[in-house]
Amino acid sequence: MASSSSSPPARRSVFDAAYIRAEFDAAGISPSFIPAIWKYVLQNPRCSDLDGVPSLSAAAYALLRNKFRPTTSTLTAAAESKDRTTTKLLIRLQNGESVEAVIMRYDSRLGKYDGKTRPGGVRSTLCVSSQVGCKMGCRFCATGTMGFKSNLSSGEIIEQMVHATRYSQIRNIVFMGMGEPLNNYTALVEAIQVLTGFPFQISPKRVTVSTVGIIHSINKFNNDLPNINLAVSLHAPDQDIRCHIMPAARAFPLAKLMNALQSYQNASKQTIFIEYIMLDGVNDQEEHAHKLGKLLENFKAVVNLIPFNPIGSASTFKTSSDQSIKKFQKVLRGIYSIRTTVRQEMGQDIAGACGQLVVSLPDERSAGGATLLSDIEDLRI
Repeated sequence: MASSSSSPPARRSVFDAAYIRAEFDAAGISPSFIPAIWKYVLQNPRCSDLDGVPSLSAAAYALLRNKFRPTTSTLTAAAESKDRTTTKLLIRLQNGESVEAVIMRYDSRLGKYDGKTRPGGVRSTLCVSSQVGCKMGCRFCATGTMGFKSNLSSGEIIEQMVHATRYSQIRNIVFMGMGEPLNNYTALVEAIQVLTGFPFQISPKRVTVSTVGIIHSINKFNNDLPNINLAVSLHAPDQDIRCHIMPAARAFPLAKLMNALQSYQNASKQTIFIEYIMLDGVNDQEEHAHKLGKLLENFKAVVNLIPFNPIGSASTFKTSSDQSIKKFQKVLRGIYSIRTTVRQEMGQDIAGACGQLVVSLPDERSAGGATLLSDIEDLRI
Protein backbone atom coordinates (compact mmCIF):
# COMPACT_ATOMS: atom_id res chain seq x y z
CA MET A 1 0.00 0.00 0.00
CA ALA A 2 1.31 3.49 -0.85
CA SER A 3 2.19 5.55 2.19
CA SER A 4 0.19 8.71 2.80
CA SER A 5 1.95 11.90 1.77
CA SER A 6 -0.21 14.17 3.95
CA SER A 7 1.71 16.01 6.64
CA PRO A 8 0.67 15.75 10.30
CA PRO A 9 -1.58 18.54 11.57
CA ALA A 10 0.25 21.67 12.71
CA ARG A 11 0.89 21.82 16.42
CA ARG A 12 -1.25 24.36 18.23
CA SER A 13 -0.36 27.13 20.66
CA VAL A 14 -0.54 26.17 24.33
CA PHE A 15 -2.47 29.43 24.72
CA ASP A 16 -5.39 28.14 22.60
CA ALA A 17 -7.27 27.65 25.85
CA ALA A 18 -10.35 25.69 24.75
CA TYR A 19 -8.25 23.34 22.61
CA ILE A 20 -5.64 22.53 25.27
CA ARG A 21 -8.34 22.01 27.92
CA ALA A 22 -10.21 19.62 25.59
CA GLU A 23 -7.02 17.68 24.83
CA PHE A 24 -6.12 17.40 28.53
CA ASP A 25 -9.67 16.23 29.34
CA ALA A 26 -9.60 13.63 26.54
CA ALA A 27 -6.27 12.29 27.84
CA GLY A 28 -7.52 12.13 31.42
CA ILE A 29 -5.08 14.81 32.59
CA SER A 30 -6.28 17.50 34.99
CA PRO A 31 -6.64 20.89 33.27
CA SER A 32 -5.51 22.49 36.55
CA PHE A 33 -1.91 22.12 35.30
CA ILE A 34 -2.51 24.39 32.28
CA PRO A 35 -1.93 27.78 34.02
CA ALA A 36 1.48 26.50 35.22
CA ILE A 37 2.37 25.74 31.58
CA TRP A 38 1.35 29.28 30.59
CA LYS A 39 3.43 30.71 33.45
CA TYR A 40 6.48 28.76 32.25
CA VAL A 41 6.16 30.11 28.69
CA LEU A 42 5.56 33.65 29.97
CA GLN A 43 8.74 33.45 32.06
CA ASN A 44 10.69 31.78 29.22
CA PRO A 45 9.35 33.48 26.08
CA ARG A 46 12.19 32.18 23.89
CA CYS A 47 11.76 28.52 24.91
CA SER A 48 11.50 26.08 22.01
CA ASP A 49 9.87 23.17 23.87
CA LEU A 50 7.83 22.48 26.98
CA ASP A 51 10.03 19.81 28.58
CA GLY A 52 11.13 22.32 31.23
CA VAL A 53 7.64 22.84 32.67
CA PRO A 54 7.90 21.50 36.24
CA SER A 55 5.87 18.71 37.86
CA LEU A 56 3.79 17.32 34.98
CA SER A 57 2.98 13.65 34.39
CA ALA A 58 4.71 11.69 31.64
CA ALA A 59 1.40 11.63 29.74
CA ALA A 60 1.18 15.42 29.89
CA TYR A 61 4.72 15.89 28.55
CA ALA A 62 3.96 13.45 25.70
CA LEU A 63 0.74 15.28 24.82
CA LEU A 64 2.51 18.64 24.82
CA ARG A 65 5.31 17.30 22.58
CA ASN A 66 2.88 15.83 20.06
CA LYS A 67 0.22 18.53 19.81
CA PHE A 68 1.49 21.86 21.14
CA ARG A 69 4.18 24.50 20.79
CA PRO A 70 5.11 27.13 23.42
CA THR A 71 4.23 29.78 20.82
CA THR A 72 3.18 29.29 17.20
CA SER A 73 4.10 32.85 16.20
CA THR A 74 7.54 34.44 15.98
CA LEU A 75 8.68 37.98 16.59
CA THR A 76 10.34 38.98 13.30
CA ALA A 77 11.01 42.70 13.85
CA ALA A 78 10.70 45.40 16.50
CA ALA A 79 10.85 49.12 15.70
CA GLU A 80 11.33 51.76 18.37
CA SER A 81 10.07 55.34 17.97
CA LYS A 82 12.76 58.01 18.23
CA ASP A 83 11.52 59.15 21.63
CA ARG A 84 11.39 55.54 22.87
CA THR A 85 7.76 55.80 24.02
CA THR A 86 6.51 53.34 21.39
CA THR A 87 7.66 49.94 20.15
CA LYS A 88 5.97 48.29 17.16
CA LEU A 89 6.25 44.50 16.96
CA LEU A 90 5.95 42.61 13.68
CA ILE A 91 4.77 39.07 14.44
CA ARG A 92 4.74 36.21 11.93
CA LEU A 93 1.96 33.65 12.37
CA GLN A 94 2.14 29.92 11.72
CA ASN A 95 0.15 30.35 8.46
CA GLY A 96 2.77 32.75 7.08
CA GLU A 97 0.70 35.91 7.57
CA SER A 98 1.91 38.73 9.83
CA VAL A 99 0.25 41.07 12.32
CA GLU A 100 1.43 44.06 14.30
CA ALA A 101 1.20 44.88 18.00
CA VAL A 102 2.26 48.18 19.56
CA ILE A 103 3.65 48.86 23.05
CA MET A 104 2.91 52.41 24.23
CA ARG A 105 4.62 53.80 27.33
CA TYR A 106 2.69 56.43 29.28
CA ASP A 107 3.60 58.55 32.27
CA SER A 108 0.73 58.53 34.76
CA ARG A 109 2.24 61.58 36.52
CA LEU A 110 1.19 63.72 33.54
CA GLY A 111 -2.49 63.09 34.33
CA LYS A 112 -4.54 64.88 36.99
CA TYR A 113 -6.92 63.40 39.54
CA ASP A 114 -9.01 65.70 41.75
CA GLY A 115 -6.79 68.55 40.57
CA LYS A 116 -3.64 66.87 41.85
CA THR A 117 -0.82 65.20 39.95
CA ARG A 118 -1.33 61.43 39.76
CA PRO A 119 1.12 59.18 41.62
CA GLY A 120 3.06 56.48 39.82
CA GLY A 121 5.34 56.63 36.82
CA VAL A 122 5.81 55.16 33.38
CA ARG A 123 3.44 52.28 32.57
CA SER A 124 2.85 50.35 29.39
CA THR A 125 -0.22 49.62 27.30
CA LEU A 126 -0.22 46.92 24.62
CA CYS A 127 -2.32 47.49 21.52
CA VAL A 128 -3.14 44.04 20.10
CA SER A 129 -4.50 42.80 16.78
CA SER A 130 -7.45 40.40 16.51
CA GLN A 131 -7.41 39.70 12.75
CA VAL A 132 -5.02 39.77 9.81
CA GLY A 133 -6.40 42.74 7.89
CA CYS A 134 -10.00 43.87 8.37
CA LYS A 135 -13.21 43.63 6.37
CA MET A 136 -14.68 46.91 7.68
CA GLY A 137 -12.89 48.97 5.00
CA CYS A 138 -12.86 52.29 6.90
CA ARG A 139 -11.53 54.83 4.41
CA PHE A 140 -9.23 56.58 6.90
CA CYS A 141 -7.53 53.41 8.17
CA ALA A 142 -4.44 51.70 6.76
CA THR A 143 -5.48 48.25 7.95
CA GLY A 144 -8.69 48.58 5.94
CA THR A 145 -6.64 48.84 2.73
CA MET A 146 -5.35 45.28 3.30
CA GLY A 147 -8.77 43.69 3.11
CA PHE A 148 -9.60 40.77 5.40
CA LYS A 149 -7.26 37.77 5.39
CA SER A 150 -7.89 35.65 8.49
CA ASN A 151 -9.02 35.55 12.11
CA LEU A 152 -6.44 35.06 14.84
CA SER A 153 -6.87 32.15 17.24
CA SER A 154 -7.15 33.00 20.94
CA GLY A 155 -3.58 31.70 21.29
CA GLU A 156 -2.28 34.04 18.59
CA ILE A 157 -3.94 36.99 20.34
CA ILE A 158 -2.38 36.02 23.69
CA GLU A 159 1.04 35.39 22.13
CA GLN A 160 1.25 39.10 21.27
CA MET A 161 1.31 39.68 25.03
CA VAL A 162 3.99 37.01 25.49
CA HIS A 163 6.22 38.68 22.86
CA ALA A 164 5.59 42.14 24.34
CA THR A 165 6.69 41.13 27.85
CA ARG A 166 10.24 40.81 26.48
CA TYR A 167 10.22 44.61 26.09
CA SER A 168 8.00 45.97 28.84
CA GLN A 169 5.81 45.06 31.79
CA ILE A 170 2.30 45.45 30.37
CA ARG A 171 -0.34 47.03 32.59
CA ASN A 172 -3.17 47.71 30.11
CA ILE A 173 -4.39 45.98 26.95
CA VAL A 174 -6.37 47.67 24.18
CA PHE A 175 -7.88 45.75 21.28
CA MET A 176 -7.29 48.60 18.86
CA GLY A 177 -4.78 46.97 16.52
CA MET A 178 -5.50 45.25 13.21
CA GLY A 179 -9.01 43.87 12.70
CA GLU A 180 -12.51 44.26 14.15
CA PRO A 181 -12.40 42.39 17.47
CA LEU A 182 -16.14 41.69 17.62
CA ASN A 183 -15.94 39.93 14.23
CA ASN A 184 -13.65 37.38 15.93
CA TYR A 185 -15.84 37.15 18.99
CA THR A 186 -15.21 33.62 20.30
CA ALA A 187 -11.41 33.97 20.14
CA LEU A 188 -11.64 37.46 21.66
CA VAL A 189 -13.66 36.28 24.67
CA GLU A 190 -11.38 33.28 25.22
CA ALA A 191 -8.22 35.40 24.97
CA ILE A 192 -9.50 38.02 27.44
CA GLN A 193 -10.57 35.32 29.91
CA VAL A 194 -7.00 33.95 29.83
CA LEU A 195 -5.34 37.39 30.03
CA THR A 196 -7.41 38.38 33.07
CA GLY A 197 -6.61 35.08 34.87
CA PHE A 198 -3.42 33.45 36.14
CA PRO A 199 -0.58 33.99 35.25
CA PHE A 200 -1.20 37.22 33.28
CA GLN A 201 -3.64 38.70 35.83
CA ILE A 202 -4.45 41.88 33.91
CA SER A 203 -7.31 43.64 35.71
CA PRO A 204 -10.53 43.58 33.62
CA LYS A 205 -10.77 47.35 34.21
CA ARG A 206 -7.50 47.70 32.29
CA VAL A 207 -8.71 45.91 29.16
CA THR A 208 -10.49 47.89 26.43
CA VAL A 209 -12.14 46.45 23.31
CA SER A 210 -12.74 48.80 20.40
CA THR A 211 -15.47 48.13 17.82
CA VAL A 212 -17.04 49.90 14.86
CA GLY A 213 -20.36 48.82 16.36
CA ILE A 214 -21.19 45.14 15.70
CA ILE A 215 -24.64 45.24 17.29
CA HIS A 216 -25.31 41.51 17.86
CA SER A 217 -21.94 41.18 19.65
CA ILE A 218 -22.46 44.33 21.76
CA ASN A 219 -25.70 42.70 22.93
CA LYS A 220 -23.67 39.77 24.39
CA PHE A 221 -20.63 41.73 25.54
CA ASN A 222 -21.55 42.45 29.17
CA ASN A 223 -22.59 38.84 29.88
CA ASP A 224 -19.44 37.36 28.35
CA LEU A 225 -16.93 40.05 29.36
CA PRO A 226 -18.13 41.81 32.52
CA ASN A 227 -16.08 44.83 33.67
CA ILE A 228 -14.19 45.04 30.36
CA ASN A 229 -14.17 48.55 28.83
CA LEU A 230 -16.00 49.05 25.54
CA ALA A 231 -14.80 51.69 23.07
CA VAL A 232 -16.90 52.52 20.01
CA SER A 233 -15.36 53.88 16.83
CA LEU A 234 -18.22 56.27 16.13
CA HIS A 235 -16.33 58.84 14.02
CA ALA A 236 -19.49 60.64 12.87
CA PRO A 237 -22.62 62.08 14.49
CA ASP A 238 -25.07 60.85 11.83
CA GLN A 239 -25.59 57.83 9.58
CA ASP A 240 -24.84 59.60 6.27
CA ILE A 241 -21.35 60.78 7.24
CA ARG A 242 -20.67 57.46 8.95
CA CYS A 243 -21.48 55.49 5.79
CA HIS A 244 -19.33 57.86 3.72
CA ILE A 245 -16.19 57.25 5.78
CA MET A 246 -17.05 53.76 7.14
CA PRO A 247 -18.80 51.67 4.45
CA ALA A 248 -19.53 48.85 6.94
CA ALA A 249 -21.77 51.25 8.90
CA ARG A 250 -24.56 50.54 6.40
CA ALA A 251 -25.07 47.21 8.16
CA PHE A 252 -25.31 48.90 11.59
CA PRO A 253 -27.75 51.85 11.48
CA LEU A 254 -26.78 54.52 13.99
CA ALA A 255 -30.15 54.54 15.79
CA LYS A 256 -29.97 50.77 16.35
CA LEU A 257 -26.34 51.03 17.45
CA MET A 258 -27.16 53.73 20.02
CA ASN A 259 -30.07 51.62 21.34
CA ALA A 260 -27.72 48.65 21.75
CA LEU A 261 -25.19 50.85 23.57
CA GLN A 262 -27.92 52.22 25.87
CA SER A 263 -28.99 48.67 26.77
CA TYR A 264 -25.34 47.71 27.33
CA GLN A 265 -24.75 50.69 29.61
CA ASN A 266 -27.97 50.14 31.56
CA ALA A 267 -26.88 46.56 32.28
CA SER A 268 -23.15 47.12 32.82
CA LYS A 269 -23.08 50.61 34.41
CA GLN A 270 -19.79 51.03 32.50
CA THR A 271 -18.56 54.28 30.97
CA ILE A 272 -18.43 53.96 27.18
CA PHE A 273 -15.41 55.36 25.36
CA ILE A 274 -16.30 57.07 22.08
CA GLU A 275 -13.53 57.31 19.48
CA TYR A 276 -13.93 60.12 16.96
CA ILE A 277 -11.39 60.71 14.21
CA MET A 278 -11.11 64.37 13.21
CA LEU A 279 -11.27 64.78 9.41
CA ASP A 280 -10.94 68.28 8.03
CA GLY A 281 -14.24 69.54 6.60
CA VAL A 282 -15.90 66.11 6.89
CA ASN A 283 -16.95 65.65 10.53
CA ASP A 284 -15.08 68.35 12.48
CA GLN A 285 -17.34 71.41 12.30
CA GLU A 286 -19.23 72.95 15.23
CA GLU A 287 -22.54 71.63 13.86
CA HIS A 288 -21.09 68.11 14.05
CA ALA A 289 -20.02 68.71 17.65
CA HIS A 290 -23.56 69.76 18.56
CA LYS A 291 -25.02 66.71 16.82
CA LEU A 292 -22.59 64.44 18.68
CA GLY A 293 -23.38 66.16 21.98
CA LYS A 294 -27.11 65.57 21.49
CA LEU A 295 -26.51 61.96 20.45
CA LEU A 296 -24.57 61.26 23.66
CA GLU A 297 -26.48 63.42 26.16
CA ASN A 298 -28.11 60.41 27.86
CA PHE A 299 -24.89 58.39 28.06
CA LYS A 300 -22.07 58.20 30.57
CA ALA A 301 -19.33 58.58 27.99
CA VAL A 302 -15.80 59.83 27.41
CA VAL A 303 -15.11 61.15 23.91
CA ASN A 304 -11.58 60.72 22.58
CA LEU A 305 -10.90 63.05 19.62
CA ILE A 306 -8.25 61.51 17.35
CA PRO A 307 -6.27 63.73 14.96
CA PHE A 308 -6.23 61.93 11.59
CA ASN A 309 -2.97 60.21 10.63
CA PRO A 310 -2.16 60.50 6.92
CA ILE A 311 -1.68 56.94 5.70
CA GLY A 312 0.05 57.69 2.39
CA SER A 313 -0.70 59.51 -0.83
CA ALA A 314 -3.84 57.41 -1.48
CA SER A 315 -5.66 59.13 1.37
CA THR A 316 -8.22 61.76 0.37
CA PHE A 317 -8.64 63.06 3.93
CA LYS A 318 -6.77 65.82 5.74
CA THR A 319 -6.09 66.32 9.42
CA SER A 320 -8.32 68.85 11.21
CA SER A 321 -6.61 72.01 12.37
CA ASP A 322 -5.75 72.37 16.06
CA GLN A 323 -8.24 75.24 16.17
CA SER A 324 -11.09 73.03 14.85
CA ILE A 325 -10.25 70.29 17.35
CA LYS A 326 -10.20 72.76 20.27
CA LYS A 327 -13.56 74.27 19.20
CA PHE A 328 -15.09 70.80 18.88
CA GLN A 329 -13.83 69.85 22.33
CA LYS A 330 -15.10 73.11 23.81
CA VAL A 331 -18.65 72.48 22.52
CA LEU A 332 -18.80 68.95 23.92
CA ARG A 333 -17.31 69.96 27.27
CA GLY A 334 -18.87 73.35 27.76
CA ILE A 335 -22.39 72.87 26.39
CA TYR A 336 -22.99 69.14 26.83
CA SER A 337 -20.74 68.46 29.84
CA ILE A 338 -19.17 65.46 28.10
CA ARG A 339 -15.66 64.56 29.17
CA THR A 340 -13.60 65.03 26.01
CA THR A 341 -9.93 64.31 25.50
CA VAL A 342 -7.65 64.78 22.50
CA ARG A 343 -5.42 61.81 21.74
CA GLN A 344 -1.74 62.68 21.53
CA GLU A 345 -0.44 60.34 18.87
CA MET A 346 2.42 58.01 19.63
CA GLY A 347 4.69 56.16 17.25
CA GLN A 348 3.84 58.03 14.06
CA ASP A 349 7.45 57.81 12.96
CA ILE A 350 7.20 54.00 12.98
CA ALA A 351 3.62 53.90 11.58
CA GLY A 352 2.43 52.68 14.97
CA ALA A 353 -0.19 55.37 15.58
CA CYS A 354 -3.96 55.05 15.29
CA GLY A 355 -5.08 54.01 11.82
CA GLN A 356 -1.55 53.27 10.59
CA LEU A 357 -1.27 49.55 11.29
CA VAL A 358 -0.68 47.73 8.03
CA VAL A 359 2.00 45.08 7.81
CA SER A 360 5.17 46.83 6.68
CA LEU A 361 8.62 47.50 7.97
CA PRO A 362 9.14 51.00 9.37
CA ASP A 363 10.36 53.84 7.22
CA GLU A 364 11.68 57.28 8.08
CA ARG A 365 8.86 59.31 6.59
CA SER A 366 8.32 61.61 9.57
CA ALA A 367 10.32 62.84 12.51
CA GLY A 368 9.37 61.24 15.80
CA GLY A 369 6.81 63.41 17.50
CA ALA A 370 5.37 61.26 20.26
CA THR A 371 5.46 62.33 23.89
CA LEU A 372 4.65 60.62 27.16
CA LEU A 373 1.01 61.15 28.01
CA SER A 374 -1.62 60.01 30.45
CA ASP A 375 -3.26 56.68 29.58
CA ILE A 376 -6.80 56.25 28.18
CA GLU A 377 -7.38 53.46 30.72
CA ASP A 378 -6.81 55.99 33.51
CA LEU A 379 -9.70 58.15 32.31
CA ARG A 380 -12.56 57.78 34.75
CA ILE A 381 -15.62 59.96 35.19
